[in-house]
Amino acid sequence: MTDEKPAPAGDPVATAIAAIRDARPPATDPLTYLMIIEANLSIDVLPTLDEILHDAELTQQIGWDLVYNLVNLPGSEACLETIARLGNPREVILKVLEALELLHIGSDDNDNDNASEAGEGDDKTRAPRTPKEKQFITLLGMLAILHKRIKTRFPSRFLAQTLRTVYNTYRPSQEVTAAVIHLVHSLSGRRRPALPSRKSSVNIANLEQDGDDRGRTNAPDPEAEDKDDGEDAAELAMQNKLLLSFATCVLETYANTHEMGWAARLVEFYAPEKLVPGRKTMMAAFREEQELLERDAIVGQLVALIRDLGIDSADEKFLSVAFGGPVASDPLSKTDDAKGPDDVALSTGGCVSLVAYWVFSETVFDADQPLPQMHIFPDHHLLLQKFLDEDAEDRIRESSGTIESLVAIGLWLLHSDRLSSPGTTLAAKSSSADDDDDTTSGFMRYLHLVTLIAVFHPRLHVRNASISLAGRILHADPSEEDRLRILYDLLENCVFSSLKACAITWLRDEILASDAAGTELFASQHPLEEVQYAVFPNLDSLREMEAGELAEYVVQNAPFFVQAANFGLFLWTAVGRWAKVLPANAEATVKERWWSPLTEALVRLGEGEEMPGEVEVLRDRLARLAGAEGFSKDGADRAEWVRKGRDVIEKEEEAVGKFW
Repeated sequence: MTDEKPAPAGDPVATAIAAIRDARPPATDPLTYLMIIEANLSIDVLPTLDEILHDAELTQQIGWDLVYNLVNLPGSEACLETIARLGNPREVILKVLEALELLHIGSDDNDNDNASEAGEGDDKTRAPRTPKEKQFITLLGMLAILHKRIKTRFPSRFLAQTLRTVYNTYRPSQEVTAAVIHLVHSLSGRRRPALPSRKSSVNIANLEQDGDDRGRTNAPDPEAEDKDDGEDAAELAMQNKLLLSFATCVLETYANTHEMGWAARLVEFYAPEKLVPGRKTMMAAFREEQELLERDAIVGQLVALIRDLGIDSADEKFLSVAFGGPVASDPLSKTDDAKGPDDVALSTGGCVSLVAYWVFSETVFDADQPLPQMHIFPDHHLLLQKFLDEDAEDRIRESSGTIESLVAIGLWLLHSDRLSSPGTTLAAKSSSADDDDDTTSGFMRYLHLVTLIAVFHPRLHVRNASISLAGRILHADPSEEDRLRILYDLLENCVFSSLKACAITWLRDEILASDAAGTELFASQHPLEEVQYAVFPNLDSLREMEAGELAEYVVQNAPFFVQAANFGLFLWTAVGRWAKVLPANAEATVKERWWSPLTEALVRLGEGEEMPGEVEVLRDRLARLAGAEGFSKDGADRAEWVRKGRDVIEKEEEAVGKFW
């Protein structure tokens, strides 16, 4: 210790340092000394305070009560590390958890907010505050040190409380998530080097590891409990399961907060021919944009962490543990009564995201990942039911990442030809005890769940991916009759214009596929006889609507109307080809019931009025449909139109193709 000199007169920093030095016990009692420290605490006195806190006996007495004030003060990390290493670990850990609970890291909490807080009041010399994310990261570093020091027969009791508090205060930024990963590695006794495979600029201080590297040592636990030699196997298993539960919860929260693009990127990977030239793809964005690169890197580290903790297989045992029971959305809140590891659940949403990452990275990155022993029926269907059978809209909006993961898994299962598990009959696919013997009704129920995602998901890329999944599921239904029933149900009963538009596209695809494959049902008039009044409904009521009501109705239904007009162009522009699927006098019926009142409505809305782009597209499609040769013919000319040669079909199909 250097010789202490009197503080220069008029120097407040020197006066504060002298006060802290001179009042050390036994000159004052611990409580009085704490008050003196708090009164003189500033950034400038931190080196002196850290020197004083190296007195282990003193820090045992007062360290725990300094945590909250210090964590708010920039540059206090060395003092907090000393308290974590030398203070009473059971008292300090309670203060650390309390400090975490007082943090509210939100999207509007940033350095400017902290600076404005510091400037409030009349005290212009008030010390600035540490940003809340940095406080969180520092406190997690203290927890890593403290848990190593506590010697008790049942460390899982302390661990459960810590993990609950950390998760409840966790906000999934890149830096905070990296700190959480460091914490779990430390608590599990496993240290994994940073992953080099994905680019990331995330780099955070690690209080525990940095101190270890500098040779810092920890004081023993003054309240250590006697333990037999070796660790109890059941206790170790309990700790590991708690860490696994926590890690899956963190993965769920991260994926629900940040768009990972797994489903959209799989769609691009599986169908590169459908990419729009010149438009940046999701695959390109995640290769080139730093923030997105960091997302992939963080999730990769979370998945690696879960693998280190023991989940390295996607076999039936894992799937049973992860998905066998009801949805576990916050399993850490239910660990107080856990008697053993089997009583600690994993986050269901976290496990869904884990499986989605496995199949995505195996497909797109060609990574060596476990692949789930799952099929669309019954496994994926049951998962969709768990999440979407009740309060589907709220669940989709609140758990957007989990729902995207479900779509990604479905896309992978279909592309991998995993439609139904071996030995599963079609009748068993219904997965409900009160289902009838309709062997394909499971397809309709599955499609209904997927189309809910297409309607309610907040992210456009996921809505598009779910539409892709729904279309593929429909076309995978082996029964033509059931496919027609599904299309009729969507067109007749669905209230969402965008989904009805999709149903028209799928109807067209069925007609094309039937023509190519030579199948019977969709190559006949029967499908259009069933659905023509749903595709081209009677719109005479538009003539009675007031202008405002009419505009609202047309705008809401524009996607459906545009696709119906495109379908009309498909049917009546290709000369003679589709006469075999058209009911008698279909063009006259459609013109009278649908085309004429809709065209009149658009005239009433006014050519010069500014309308949404889709309404203007509708004007164009209706005009083109009016000029289509097959649509403009009367009944007497129809036979001649049908007899026209097929040598021009390919040319006309090319012209029509741009509308789809």
